[in-house]
Amino acid sequence: MSGHLKQRILWGDLSPFAYLSGGALLVMASDRLAHALAALAALVWVYCLSALAVFGGARFFPSQGRQAVFVFIASLAAGLYILLLWIFFPLGAIQTFFAVSFVPMLCVGSGLLRKVEGRGIVAALRISLAEALAAGLLIVILSLIREPLGFRSLSLPGGAHGIMMLHPFGEDSPLFLRLLSGSFGALLLLGYLLWAYRQVKSKRLGAGEGGK
Repeated sequence: MSGHLKQRILWGDLSPFAYLSGGALLVMASDRLAHALAALAALVWVYCLSALAVFGGARFFPSQGRQAVFVFIASLAAGLYILLLWIFFPLGAIQTFFAVSFVPMLCVGSGLLRKVEGRGIVAALRISLAEALAAGLLIVILSLIREPLGFRSLSLPGGAHGIMMLHPFGEDSPLFLRLLSGSFGALLLLGYLLWAYRQVKSKRLGAGEGGK
């Protein structure tokens, strides 16, 4: 995959976070590392399974109303993920159900299923996996900042309560740090990350132009 395509998937027109559903998913799922990992798995599952369904059944789709078919496919994939999560981690399914419900909207809204239509199975899976990881890993990175600062802990999916606490750090964080565990903190951190990325990108572009 070219560097230009990678940049577009991360921050450009193809970016999952160019859409409102992606922002909502980021805010809700990045409060805990356990929830972020569940969201990452949901993104990979829904994106790749939906791409496979489109690859195998595109010839049978009607010419009118294809978007409705895409919504059905992505929603069915998300429903299967919730069902599996409910069987193995019922409390985890309850905790992440609302966040996972944004995944099919993000999948369809990003235009992924239209992009993989007519492509080979390897190309379709590569594009789907790249977009799912771009969204999921950013959620995980934000959770690694928000949870230790806001909750003084780290967590993983599983356990009697749906999550397992890895390292409780003792005393509660100060109020200004606990704010990072809320929606405002998630948006603030995302803004700083975007600013840092643009600064690095502009410096690289400047260095490239200076070397010419």
